[in-house]
Amino acid sequence: MSDVTSVLKVQSRDVVVPGEVLAVGMDYLPSFGTYRSRETIRAARLGLVTVEGKVLKLIPLSGAYLPKRGDMIIAKVIDILMSGWRVDTNSPYSAVLQLKDASSGYIEKGADLTKYFALGDYVSAIITNVTSQKLVDVSMREPGARKIIGGRIIEVSTNKVPRIIGKQGSMVSLIKEATGCKITVGQNGLVWLEGHPLMENLAVETIRKIEKEGHISGMTDKIKAFLDSRLKETKHFDEEQ
Repeated sequence: MSDVTSVLKVQSRDVVVPGEVLAVGMDYLPSFGTYRSRETIRAARLGLVTVEGKVLKLIPLSGAYLPKRGDMIIAKVIDILMSGWRVDTNSPYSAVLQLKDASSGYIEKGADLTKYFALGDYVSAIITNVTSQKLVDVSMREPGARKIIGGRIIEVSTNKVPRIIGKQGSMVSLIKEATGCKITVGQNGLVWLEGHPLMENLAVETIRKIEKEGHISGMTDKIKAFLDSRLKETKHFDEEQ
């Protein structure tokens, strides 16, 4: 037993820097973004403190995604529960996909849930509820929600997602039409793409360009010119083969 008196050194919503002491003693528990160092819990990164009972966690300040009701996200199955699945939302908060929300069909209680979604599977889903304690529920009984098969998934900065999607989906539609790829952009910063390997690479290159230069005005015209140029290069290469 430790003789050190447990003391909380911070409050919820405090901004802390890497290595900063958040609590002293063994009564408090480290979670996302924090770590224990002997009798102390310290910050592993720059972030916003969240105190949930005795559990300390950090919300990264570098454009971290915070789940919002109605968002369409791409999530990874990380646990199989008695009543459904737990998924990683690419945020400090995981979500639960209940049996009743997983399919329009009936899933029997006690069924082998791995036949539907196994560990490591990705799904696109809609966030249906976020409580004040950041308990998150998702549903796949919504338009566009589905199990993701094939293709590739990349991660982008969440604060650049609106630019990648564009007004009324204009930017992502431009990339789809130019490359012939299927693309789903999650509000949580995960993007799924599927198409010809060369075109997938071009789509990724284009998305990275938007992510890097999205603050520049006239971006739609710049991206259109970029895609036209790359497609001409690709066509010229194919003709030489």
